[in-house]
Amino acid sequence: MTVAQGPEGTAAAGAGKPVPTVVRSVKLEGQGGERTVPQRSTDTFGLVGLTWDDPRSVLEGTVQVRTRSVATGQWSGWNTVDPHNDDAPDPGAEQHMRGGSAPLYVGPSDGVQLKVVSASGESGRLPDGMRLELVGDASHGGSASGSGLAMAPAAFAEDAADGEESPSTTPGEPTATDTATGTTPDPSATSGTTESPSAPTSAPASQTTTPPATATTSASPTPTKASPTATPTKSTSPSPTSTRPAAPASTVAKPAIVSRAGWGADEKIREAGDPDYATDVTAVFVHHTDTAVSYDCSASASIVRSIYAYHVQAEGWRDIGYNALVDKCGTIFEGRYGGIDLPVIGAHTYGFNTRSFGIAVLGTYQVIDGKAATPITSQMLGSVAALAAWKLGQYKINPNPGSKTQTLTEGASDSPPFKLGTKYTFNAISGHRDGFATACPGQNLYDKLPTIRSYAAGPVATPTLGTPTGATKSGSRYYTKGAMTVTWKTTTPAVLVKRFEVLVDGVVKATTTHTATSAAITVPTGNHTVAVRAVHINNKTSVSASLAVTGDTTKPTFTTAPAVRIRNATVSSTSVPVTVTWKAADNTVLKSSSATTPSAATFGPTTTSWSTAGKAGSAVTYNLRATDLAGNYSTASVSRTAAIIQETSAVRTGSWSTKSSTSYLGGKSLTSSSKNAGLTWTFTGRSVGWVVSRASTSGQAYVYVDGVKKATVELKSSSTLYRQTIWSTSWSTSAKHTLKIVVVGTSGRPAITTDGITYVK
Repeated sequence: MTVAQGPEGTAAAGAGKPVPTVVRSVKLEGQGGERTVPQRSTDTFGLVGLTWDDPRSVLEGTVQVRTRSVATGQWSGWNTVDPHNDDAPDPGAEQHMRGGSAPLYVGPSDGVQLKVVSASGESGRLPDGMRLELVGDASHGGSASGSGLAMAPAAFAEDAADGEESPSTTPGEPTATDTATGTTPDPSATSGTTESPSAPTSAPASQTTTPPATATTSASPTPTKASPTATPTKSTSPSPTSTRPAAPASTVAKPAIVSRAGWGADEKIREAGDPDYATDVTAVFVHHTDTAVSYDCSASASIVRSIYAYHVQAEGWRDIGYNALVDKCGTIFEGRYGGIDLPVIGAHTYGFNTRSFGIAVLGTYQVIDGKAATPITSQMLGSVAALAAWKLGQYKINPNPGSKTQTLTEGASDSPPFKLGTKYTFNAISGHRDGFATACPGQNLYDKLPTIRSYAAGPVATPTLGTPTGATKSGSRYYTKGAMTVTWKTTTPAVLVKRFEVLVDGVVKATTTHTATSAAITVPTGNHTVAVRAVHINNKTSVSASLAVTGDTTKPTFTTAPAVRIRNATVSSTSVPVTVTWKAADNTVLKSSSATTPSAATFGPTTTSWSTAGKAGSAVTYNLRATDLAGNYSTASVSRTAAIIQETSAVRTGSWSTKSSTSYLGGKSLTSSSKNAGLTWTFTGRSVGWVVSRASTSGQAYVYVDGVKKATVELKSSSTLYRQTIWSTSWSTSAKHTLKIVVVGTSGRPAITTDGITYVK
């Protein structure tokens, strides 16, 4: 469900216009301690409940219903209906009431079967005037008729054994009537119609059951209340008023709330005029509603409308009992009319409705009949907490003081162990079971009340920072050119967050919405700290751990320009091995160096050379890039030509012979075993290498550069190798040079074989 942001939201299902709702009543068959409604088809409905004439009578027994899904056509298993509607008005607060069970949402259905059995079986007694209430609205697929929705009569009785439908002609079939929205109540209505709830009787009740000492996860225990009579016991709670008071400002930001118009409330069916108001609100009671199916949040507005119609048209309440309702997706719906920001007296916690605020969560939060409860969601918990915090904030009440600090006066005489007129203390946020003998709001949700109180009191759980983008980490510090995006997360639901702020050295540099998880900032040059501050809806704050960040806009430098020299490796007729050298530095931290042409390669920050090759006889440009941790970079390049001079170009002294093989450069090489035989090459360049063949019988040679002896080179090798650059040297500039090799004449292996030289022009 999409809800508009802001103080008031509009649910799509309601679209701001009243949605027709109808309550269809079916009188139950049977006598003694059992009542039934035979399996039958009917028009589409979504919620069921059971009502009876005397609002002071309490049904001692079990109520079970099963329904047929519109979507699947299949009948459900038997679902237990809580026979006690524990969410109820205080004595004297509502007139023309009927007794009733809790409503049960079953989803869009078009078939129903009900059975009721008293606690003592067939011999027991059940309340008089019992009838099944089926609630449907336009979203359930009914058809509009006049000003309301006309629900077709239950025209077929279905055999439970074979499932075949046939026209019902059974004498004495229970009467069935519809109550559409907009119908004027009739105090003289009988138990076979829902045109109006029956007037309460004055017959006394005699319930004395004591609430359990601990909560259970089963269906709600039998309550001890008796619904109000026409002449109720005098309440000692502060006298309510029907005068609309002014709405006090809250210390907490108001969450988005779907208004009554937003969820499609038909204001014609409730009691006209304003409700009664208390002087203030000192406590919030959390409830749950019963659901037999897992609902989709797109149906939430319809569920709220159905509960509204059931409370008003089936049970005879002046309006929906809850002050607000929340679905599992966190959407908040305005409940009882009169102003969500005012201390409206609801009908939700019998005996303690005055000066309290009732929030009902759509769903069942306990296991019943072995069926799993509605899952707890963080969105739902967050919205309950946000709503409670805002409402309590209107009266400057701490939602989580750590103890029971809020006082309410019992307003009913028939709700043991509470005594009429006695003051009791509650947590500012309590569960329904804290104020009445009931399992509501279900064990699963009741166990989450400490979480709800913590959420409501704040602050937001300390944000945890993620890895920022636009920055690189080295050690414990991040480096950025300035623009970076900070990311974070928190376990607190977004509805409780007012905003997030990104701090640089403690100063706000970016402010985001309550749902944001990232923000872009610009970090100045130098060393800084970056953190995120979360602001709760009550303005309490929490700050994340800081990131150490360095802003850097200075590019790296090449302190030594790139150079190319001959590399000792295997030469081919088209490729000459070379090494590219350089040195790079940065004012903060160098991240890497890299080559982009003639091929791509990436090196660490301390690397200063690259083994590559040049195309023989062609100029090659070697492009390099130096990058720092902030992302700044500089480039440098060098263009050089690597060349080959064959052995045939050398000036010979002594005896040399030619050898032919495809393994030699150009297919030929020169060899000599004569001591002091020599070869001299003349070239102009800045680096040179001697290329030879090597074998186990190869000897040694002297190397002279520009007439100066530079090395004695050993050519012996355990394996035969061809075209090997075995010795090289370089200069900082290009000049004319000579390279001469002389045969040593090594004893036992005097021969050497040479291919020529390579050099860099």
